[in-house]
Amino acid sequence: MATRNSGDDVGGDTEAAAAVCAPASKRPARDRIFETARELFYQHGIRAVGVETIAAEAEATKMTLYRNFPSKDELVAEVLREQEREYWAWWEQVTSYCCTDPRAQLEAIFDAFETKACKQDIHGCPLSNAAIELHEENHPAQVVSVNYKKELHRRLVDLAQRAGAKDDDLADALMLLMEGAATARVTLGADGPVRAVARSARALIRCHLDPA
Repeated sequence: MATRNSGDDVGGDTEAAAAVCAPASKRPARDRIFETARELFYQHGIRAVGVETIAAEAEATKMTLYRNFPSKDELVAEVLREQEREYWAWWEQVTSYCCTDPRAQLEAIFDAFETKACKQDIHGCPLSNAAIELHEENHPAQVVSVNYKKELHRRLVDLAQRAGAKDDDLADALMLLMEGAATARVTLGADGPVRAVARSARALIRCHLDPA
């Protein structure tokens, strides 16, 4: 087994010995724990992964984990916050290619979403997964997931209205399409209905925005 980082253990002699033996290139314990938890939660589910497993896979200890994260719940919430930040960075990158045309931005989002969803080893939206798996209303991770979905809907409403939608019906339909496509990708794979999500989005946009 790889030598643990000196920050993973307690006790002066143990820490000194580990510091000598630990590879200089090894990432800090907090980073290893965070990245390991993120991968395990996504691959196996939040409830199925315990702190012992996370610590062992990260070559750390439970004590180190709890020094960096007050609880497993807070670790889950922090992982989801990072995934949310990455999603909005992706959103901004995709929409920036379309200048300020809101209709083109809506279409670009679903084009990019389809491309992203059809990649291999996709287990659905991690924030949706967390919202389904965690039922406690005040669970910190549940709060992150729900707020993310509210913001997603708000952004769709904003783009749809700026594109000419008279009400929230287009945004609602696009939200349902995106959520359904993410689930279909998990259950039916990359060769299933998810391949039609961009075309379906364009059809909805035409239906709501183009004159009859």
